[in-house]
Amino acid sequence: MAEQKHNEVRQLVEHAVAQALQAHVPKLQSQIVQLVLESLPAPSAAAPAAAGEGSGSLVHAVSNIHAGSTQKEILRALLDSGSAYCSRIALFVVKAGAASGWQSRGFGDEEAVKDFSLDLNAGPVAHTYQNRVATPGNIAEMGRRFVEKFSGPANEQVLVLPLTLKEKVAALVYADGGDDGKLDSSALELLLIATSAWLEVVSLRKQAAREDGAMASRVEPPLPPPPVETVSSFSDPFASHAPKHVPVSVEPEPAAAELVEVASSHGSAAAAPATASDPWAGMSPEDAEMHRKAQRFARLLVDEIKLYNQAKVAEGRRHKDLYDRLKEDIDKSRGTFQKRYGNTAAASGNYFHNELLRSLAEDDVAIMGSNFHH
Repeated sequence: MAEQKHNEVRQLVEHAVAQALQAHVPKLQSQIVQLVLESLPAPSAAAPAAAGEGSGSLVHAVSNIHAGSTQKEILRALLDSGSAYCSRIALFVVKAGAASGWQSRGFGDEEAVKDFSLDLNAGPVAHTYQNRVATPGNIAEMGRRFVEKFSGPANEQVLVLPLTLKEKVAALVYADGGDDGKLDSSALELLLIATSAWLEVVSLRKQAAREDGAMASRVEPPLPPPPVETVSSFSDPFASHAPKHVPVSVEPEPAAAELVEVASSHGSAAAAPATASDPWAGMSPEDAEMHRKAQRFARLLVDEIKLYNQAKVAEGRRHKDLYDRLKEDIDKSRGTFQKRYGNTAAASGNYFHNELLRSLAEDDVAIMGSNFHH
């Protein structure tokens, strides 16, 4: 029975990954499936039935998110799946220093939060935006405007989570328990991590398609130049409404920029211009691109560890022995990273080590424990 359940999980993972990547990056597909399977706990026939049902529900939710092939589909799946773990959930896209409402579930209708602006400088919203971590809070901390428009949950407890892409907070997700108090913070955080990873995979797929097209154009006879395309081949879920609360001094966003591209061009309010803060500015274009790819791959590996070991991560942070609890997963992923980038120009960046400290240990090396190799 346990083996059958494990096979069903494998089939779900393979189907979700194959559906999105079969045309462009089969090698990446195989690697993601293998990483997920290696990260799953070994099946146990003695596991309680309730735990199996909960795991199955989360696997189904992640599969729904990974079934999306466009940003709009992925983000809608996030809200649909997330509504199973809270009573009310809403997504606010961060653009040009403003967090503007996109869609919601449980607020009456999907457009209830459309164009509503969150205050990025106060309460759990500010803490989440600045620190890129899920932040619980009280409804009063969301501000009077928010409470007057949407009221609050019966127990007054809320949760704000970050959707991070390319090291930037691209969107914020608000969740609360409504009248029944349903609010599973661990499940919601897992879904956000899965969504973030999958949006980056979709972006990589698009990049691979562009590179394939560029290569084909170099080997085919020259043709008259096509008109310049400024609109992304992926639908922008936020293109239909620019934030209404953008300061007039901020330059407008491109009409159809991707969410991933928005994340790379708009960091925190205090971030310096990209040209001034680019750590690879003095490198050749080839070396700089290698460093960028290595950093993103390290993040995907660590996100996989975090995604499938939520309980161990929480316990490890609490007892400051995170490495001991995740040693097998960390060492496997480190080996995968070293195999791909250990002999490249990006090896000096130490990206996997740095990502472990940033994402798992929250920038506190003591949380990793005494057996962690610095």
